[in-house]
Amino acid sequence: MTASPASVLAAARTLLFVPADRPERFAKAPASGADLVVLDLEDAVAPDAKTTAREHAVAWLAEHGGGVRINAAGTDWHADDVAAVAAHVCVVMVAKAESPEALTALAARLAPGSAVLALVETAAGVARAVAVAAAPGVDRLAFGSYDLAAELGVSPDDREAMAWSRGALVVASAAAGLPAPFDGVTGDIRDDDRLRSDVRASARTGFSAKLCIHPRQVPVVHEALAPSAEELAWAKAVVSAAAGGGVSVVDGRMVDKPVVERARRLLATVRPAPPGEGPV
Repeated sequence: MTASPASVLAAARTLLFVPADRPERFAKAPASGADLVVLDLEDAVAPDAKTTAREHAVAWLAEHGGGVRINAAGTDWHADDVAAVAAHVCVVMVAKAESPEALTALAARLAPGSAVLALVETAAGVARAVAVAAAPGVDRLAFGSYDLAAELGVSPDDREAMAWSRGALVVASAAAGLPAPFDGVTGDIRDDDRLRSDVRASARTGFSAKLCIHPRQVPVVHEALAPSAEELAWAKAVVSAAAGGGVSVVDGRMVDKPVVERARRLLATVRPAPPGEGPV
């Protein structure tokens, strides 16, 4: 049975963007191993190619499903994007998400079974992150680091400058009961060390997934997100020690309910792909 868009989105560790005006890349993208492939109608497509890109994306969604990033509300293309994708069960990534009411209204227009991924990439969106995450119809958040950095006048690579905004999305997601958010892209597709460092840094702050702009980034992200042997050993020891109930001690440290929950979450991140099951 094919997994629903909402369940795929909830479990995804990697999201790979593919320009929607490059249909020759659509069939190749799943071979990257990305958990979710999103056809991009927004930043990756020039204004004069938007209509053709939309036609390519809709044709693919009609046959294969998957995901699509639509242009932001207020742009010349938003209304047509929504009308086109609403006929197909898919994951819809909403660019420059900042209005809870608009997100809920959009979700109500989509085909039953679709899922909404709110891309928070403006100062207004970050300021309203709690309301955005709690909006009915929103299934998960993603952090748009480049657009936000441009608005704030900082470098998207400056972790300190972006730390507060990243934290806002992590806290908002947890408060709303959503899966941990996707972190923004790493722009240098050739620097695997930088990518690993970015992924591990964001994972330490509560992110559990990453937006990717090139297929070669996908396996590096999966590797960086995987718990280490030492972490797995610790988690197994904690869960085992807690089996008897109450408070216990592992490696000289107290183990109570919050620690056990953290250990179980860590063990749950080990998800070997079932044979024959590919990404959306």
